[in-house]
Amino acid sequence: MSKMSSKPGLRTGPEEKVQDGMLERRHAVKTLLGDTSDILIVTGLAGAKDDVLAAAGDVPNAYTLSGAMGAATAMGLGLALAQPDKRVIVVTGEGELLMNVGTLASVGVLNPPNLSIVCVDNERYGETGWQESHTGRGVDMAKMAEGGCIPNVRTVTKESELKDAGQMLRESNGTSFVLVKVAPTDAPSIHRSRDASWHKGRFREALLGTN
Repeated sequence: MSKMSSKPGLRTGPEEKVQDGMLERRHAVKTLLGDTSDILIVTGLAGAKDDVLAAAGDVPNAYTLSGAMGAATAMGLGLALAQPDKRVIVVTGEGELLMNVGTLASVGVLNPPNLSIVCVDNERYGETGWQESHTGRGVDMAKMAEGGCIPNVRTVTKESELKDAGQMLRESNGTSFVLVKVAPTDAPSIHRSRDASWHKGRFREALLGTN
């Protein structure tokens, strides 16, 4: 029996270099977030978590998820509703968001003005083997956000668009959603404690104090 050929166009792993004209994810996220000392951050898994750790460090006001795929946006929504005087930014990947994409509709209907979402889209499922994600086949997360009635939506594909998008994340009158398209590279992992109870306690203390 002859050996089956590889599927045409199949991605077997991350690209080693950022191609000209594409954004590198760590730089893009750090530029979008700017100074993180005055905001609350909830991240998705793996790449998004590492993007925030690279941008802000392992800080108490960032709740970096592991083992809860699909939960980041819903958690950010609840946090924004419970803490209306705090700016909440969710940083997640398109694969993680696709697992609970219906949350965008809840976000749009409730429309908390202190909630912003950054979707880092590399068109790959990095957690499960680097398969091409739905967005690599035409699915547009920004259009999903618009369809969910999120009032401030922007797609970023180049360096010159980062500054204005970052400003929108912090200053928009209503929930904002930024889809940032990045190169399909695999940035180095950043290791931190995976003790969920400890992270919960540290984040709660940063939010509410020790009393």
